[in-house]
Amino acid sequence: MNWTAYVDGYCERTAPGLWGEPLNDLANLAFLVAAGMVWWYANGQRTGRLLAVLIGLIFVASSVFHLVATRWAAVADSTAILLFVLFYAALFPRVFFRVKAKWAWLGAAAFLALTVVSGALGGGLYVPALVGLAGFAVALGVTRDSYWLDFAMAAAVFALSLAFRGIDDVVCGDFPAGTHFLWHVLNSVVLYLVAKAMIGKLREGGRAAAGGAGGGG
Repeated sequence: MNWTAYVDGYCERTAPGLWGEPLNDLANLAFLVAAGMVWWYANGQRTGRLLAVLIGLIFVASSVFHLVATRWAAVADSTAILLFVLFYAALFPRVFFRVKAKWAWLGAAAFLALTVVSGALGGGLYVPALVGLAGFAVALGVTRDSYWLDFAMAAAVFALSLAFRGIDDVVCGDFPAGTHFLWHVLNSVVLYLVAKAMIGKLREGGRAAAGGAGGGG
């Protein structure tokens, strides 16, 4: 496989070159903003800051890919996204349903298996992510956890971002810049929403533990 092969997968790009996708590159700044907001909201919480770092990694990988437009950069971009998703899939059952750590990682394994099946059927990485967000919302709704709304909102925004990603080629004739840049902007919103929900739930757990310790005295 030629890892340096040129990748022309978006409406905005018409030729090789570092500035072939200016709008897509600028839109990547939304990931950096989301990472900064999550870092600030985490306020020193280690898991929250790790989520912020992973979002920052997505910013770096996506920026590089849309600058150099090569196969290796495309793989790096997808890998950065997958790292965040797998970490979150393992973290979710542990934080929201108090599943033991050794079992919580099965969440990541299940998502990875779903991704492989989806890829074989042509759905790729993103359909399982949408299914996962919707599943999280339903699971929390059933248990009457107020955070179900955060995940429902994230799922709705992600569905919209998928739509914009899908029509990028379709609108080329009327809108040469395409719509992929909206995929970046909306995905940064999704990442912020789910990271903020995770940090909020972890804080609730910390307060509950502190309350229990105080009550036992």
